[in-house]
Amino acid sequence: MDYRFDQNASYQKLEKLASKATQYTLKSRFADDKDRLGKFSFEWEDIYIDFSKQVIDEDVWKHLLELAEEAGVTEGIEAMFSGEKINATENRAVLHTALRDRKDAQRFFEGQNVMPDVHEVLESMENFTNAVHQGSFLGATGEEIKDVVSIGIGGSDLGPVMVSEALKALPSKVKLHYVSNVDGFHLENTLRQLEVKNTLFIIVSKTFTTQETMTNAEYAKKWLMESLGEDAVGQHFTAVSTNISAAQDFGIAEKNVFGFWDWVGGRYSLWGAVGLSIMMEYGAPVFRELLAGARAMDEHFRNTPNNKNLPVVLALLGIWNSNFMQHRSLAILPYAQGLHRFPAFLQQADMESNGKQCNKKGERIKYQTGPVIWGEAGTNGQHAFYQLIHQGTQIIPADFIGFVAPMSKYGDHHQKLMANFIAQSEALMNGLDEAAVMKDLEAQGMSKEECERLAPFKIFEGNRPSTSILFNELNPRSLGKLIAMYEHKIFVQGWIWDVFSFDQWGVELGKKLAKRILPQIQGESSFEHDSSTTELIRRCK
Repeated sequence: MDYRFDQNASYQKLEKLASKATQYTLKSRFADDKDRLGKFSFEWEDIYIDFSKQVIDEDVWKHLLELAEEAGVTEGIEAMFSGEKINATENRAVLHTALRDRKDAQRFFEGQNVMPDVHEVLESMENFTNAVHQGSFLGATGEEIKDVVSIGIGGSDLGPVMVSEALKALPSKVKLHYVSNVDGFHLENTLRQLEVKNTLFIIVSKTFTTQETMTNAEYAKKWLMESLGEDAVGQHFTAVSTNISAAQDFGIAEKNVFGFWDWVGGRYSLWGAVGLSIMMEYGAPVFRELLAGARAMDEHFRNTPNNKNLPVVLALLGIWNSNFMQHRSLAILPYAQGLHRFPAFLQQADMESNGKQCNKKGERIKYQTGPVIWGEAGTNGQHAFYQLIHQGTQIIPADFIGFVAPMSKYGDHHQKLMANFIAQSEALMNGLDEAAVMKDLEAQGMSKEECERLAPFKIFEGNRPSTSILFNELNPRSLGKLIAMYEHKIFVQGWIWDVFSFDQWGVELGKKLAKRILPQIQGESSFEHDSSTTELIRRCK
């Protein structure tokens, strides 16, 4: 179909509604409509979503759902799950959902059911993990593996790190360490904590050529050989890669190389072999529960009408805020310390997916695509950047993510945490007007003149949009649902914006130039640059 996001009937209607949206406050909308919460909230399984504090009404919501229909979101979902090559610039299917599907499922790519291969890798991961945990896979000196270092970057690191941190309340089988940055201090600081005889490395690189990863891998190999010799490499290194020959050249046995496929994008890859470190840390049953949670969200996403479909709802709210209310970013605010890396994980998942400048036809687009994603775990963020969210001149929509059950049994910590979770969205919605501020200052015994002087600084405009997402508890299954929900939200937004969400050409230029500049810093060659770049090179030589 000849689809244009900004030329559809619903788009024109939403533009008109946006111009009127701030004429009424959220506070007044709740007062005027006693059923507002019921209209703009629902629950599915253990997830409760409340988007009644978004600056929308029934007309806005109606036309947002129409926009999803006009964009063919339902057809897009089916195209992804069916293995169509929707990543057209790379001629690839997008089948990361197959990594968490059941063994007896039928998921096809180019006429071939991929599920036997998926579960063969999953079972080999499990066998290797069990061998390490049970002590049948030992280091070169016959010692058990106690520490595992996962070396990767980007999608080969952010997902596993985030999950590892989120599940810290669970007992671990081995101690996990993650190294990603090519800054040597990252690796050096990790290695100084380890006993070489008890350490296993997982090298995560699809091509086994990623510069940052292979630089760290080669140095880790050197560190190992200095103590145990070259013959020990095979007992202390494993790989997640499609380049088996390169891994073998490195010294890793083929049976200890775990593969994946071109239809799995890096930032969507934690569900397969890239998640080996997660399985190694917490065991195969925990990893399978993570997959089961994501699979449940997949089924909900594929089979639920748009108006009750969690990822679609979140996507449409984001489009309303980005394209019609002209808000440029989204704050991800998890009120769970375990999710402190979740905003960073979503930065890559969202901004690498939908930060695009042209539509699927290659035409330059004039509307905003991916917003800036950022955030921090509460209540740390409250003491850092919430000032701008509450009283700044730009409006920043926020997703508050909370859990009813505590991860810790300490005192009344969790009750205080959740009191803040609830209070922040209420404050953003209601604000504090001049009359209330004056009343409060007068109650403190201040003079009228002093009250009038201070009042402007204490006024909160309110009417700032947020969504509250509440789970019963943070566990492997609910975490799988949470991650998959945002993955699918990103897909829906990209589909409606008419961009290719599963390539990332924008990261290539800087990497290409870095390879050209490296030998210049090392003094091996010279090329013409602008004066600024030339001076930076000179100072680093």
